[in-house]
Amino acid sequence: MVPTEKLTQITERFEYLEAKMAEGASGAEIATLAREYSELKPVVEQIAGYRQLLSDLEDAEAMLADPEMRELAEEELPRLRQRLPDEEAALQLALLPKDAADARPALIEIRPGTGGEEAALFAGDLLRMYQRYAEARGWRFTVLEESATELGGIKEVVANIQGDNVFARLKYESGVHRVQRVPETESGGRIHTSAATVAVLPEAEDVDIAIDPNDLRIDTMRSSGAGGQHVNTTDSAVRITHIPSGIVVTSSEKSQHRNREIAMQVLKTRLFDLERQRVDSERAADRKAQVGSGDRSERIRTYNFPQGRMTDHRINLTLYKLDQVMQGDLDEVIDALTADDQASKLAEMGA
Repeated sequence: MVPTEKLTQITERFEYLEAKMAEGASGAEIATLAREYSELKPVVEQIAGYRQLLSDLEDAEAMLADPEMRELAEEELPRLRQRLPDEEAALQLALLPKDAADARPALIEIRPGTGGEEAALFAGDLLRMYQRYAEARGWRFTVLEESATELGGIKEVVANIQGDNVFARLKYESGVHRVQRVPETESGGRIHTSAATVAVLPEAEDVDIAIDPNDLRIDTMRSSGAGGQHVNTTDSAVRITHIPSGIVVTSSEKSQHRNREIAMQVLKTRLFDLERQRVDSERAADRKAQVGSGDRSERIRTYNFPQGRMTDHRINLTLYKLDQVMQGDLDEVIDALTADDQASKLAEMGA
């Protein structure tokens, strides 16, 4: 049974936000109110549907006492009672605590792990996989920093993804991705195992992180490139070091001003992520969530090319559609990870 007191609190909060927005507010305040309003709206609609069902049930049961309406009530009641468990389950899902960062854009960082050049090539494959997924969902995918190997692999790449609920969909991708295949660099046809790491961070907003300028060391450097238009480049690359945390970020676009903006945004996002990890660690000190734990050293997935198989080890999900997955068809695995996480949270609420 869903607690009615909680439903009333949510509904009253929604009505307050609605009234506050109607009064008019400043730009920053209206944006905050609008965000909370949009987050609560589907929950309130779910509450309204649930309450309407309870009211219909009550009316139908009352009709049993009326001889003229009894037959209609006996016909209606089984249908209403059958709907009740599904409505309660949907409402419980809607009431689950939301990650405040779910609706945000995200940074995705991909780096090769063990496996040398083959790991770098696989990192490039993962980059293209996420680019295709973003394209399919109508998101904007912008590479902020990319360092390539001579054979076309990736030493490191940082990209920004803008769109609806980006972090909510991609947050389970953080971790070690393992690949099993015959590398392009292998002449003997032997299967190798390599790995790449993926980190997905919710983009920080200005209100999230305050950075003391005295904590920063900013250096300008000569941008590196493979020739051509890069030969006569100026000292435009920017490297920012956050002294207290030791975090170093770089940006190598042509505009030094733009590089400083990009590097500062990446720095804020990494600092925001550090703070989120600290809070999550304190909150989860007495338990270990299987999915979404944020442990980026954890091997989360294996891509087996000879067998066309992708296995997500956290939920024991195996899909024999590796070609489609590498083309960005990730919804099935992301939906399964989301459902598993929701089930764990529901179990915690019921504990």
